[in-house]
Amino acid sequence: MSKAINLGLHRAMADDDRVLMMGEDIGTLGGVFRVTEGLKRDFGGKRVLDTPLAESGIVGTAIGLAMRGYRPVCEIQFDGFVFPGFDQITSQLAKLTYRHGGAQSFPIVIRIPYGGHIGAVEHHQESPEAYFAHTAGLRVVSPATPNEAYWMIQDAIASDDPVVFMEPKSRYWQKAPVDFDERSAPMHRSQVVREGADATLVGHGAMVSMMLQAAEIAEQEGTSLEVVDLRSLSPIDYAPLLESVRKTGRLIVCQEAPGNVSVGSEVAATIAEQAFYSLEAPVLRVSGFDTPFPPAKLESLYLPDADRILEAVDRALAY
Repeated sequence: MSKAINLGLHRAMADDDRVLMMGEDIGTLGGVFRVTEGLKRDFGGKRVLDTPLAESGIVGTAIGLAMRGYRPVCEIQFDGFVFPGFDQITSQLAKLTYRHGGAQSFPIVIRIPYGGHIGAVEHHQESPEAYFAHTAGLRVVSPATPNEAYWMIQDAIASDDPVVFMEPKSRYWQKAPVDFDERSAPMHRSQVVREGADATLVGHGAMVSMMLQAAEIAEQEGTSLEVVDLRSLSPIDYAPLLESVRKTGRLIVCQEAPGNVSVGSEVAATIAEQAFYSLEAPVLRVSGFDTPFPPAKLESLYLPDADRILEAVDRALAY
């Protein structure tokens, strides 16, 4: 996935010289995950900018560049580092187009590696997507495969609205083919990635692989699970999910983030409102716990896995 995003960034920069990269250590080093490796060599230091350790400065500068006609792409080095730039993103960037009555667009992408499963310390494995999905004026997306990452990063850069691009860092090393000729679905389209009949699993980012793993295990035990990848967290495309729930009658929402006031909470509430008479059981949530992210040695206890998903499936099927 890291290489797929790199190639998507490269293609976007080659197609439009208004596209700039900004972030800490993204130039000569190529970023801590090497996602921007080679871009400074190919496009020069005026378009791939190593910035100071100041996230508010990165986003604030990007806002000014966007007002001058550029299309900046900002890298936040780790998920927990976004909060020094949180005010610029939520108080300024998210509101500026509305404040200008639509006369000024702000085509800025904020790339955030997020999530666990890499054995790192606090502020390096968090899932802050709900903060941004809650904020009106921001688009929030998260790819689950290399192919989707390649195409979705280009869609994000092409958007005239600000996009928070959440990259599941545990999937950076995932290997899968990329179709460089045929585009994946539009970035705000959710997709059924596995057909099933007994219950629906829905999630995003790294949880998609975990849900598919759970579905494989369940199939061996005679249970057919349908898996839906949200892909977009704001706006959410509910149509494929509603169709799936009306077929299976059961829904389990899966995410790495804490469950309280989360994207999963919103999905659960919306399905309960719009598909109530199709549900054979309550909508269940499988999530991280409502605590700060623990030390690395405890992450396997904190993060949802296939066993926790299947336990929720058992509870749903028991109704």
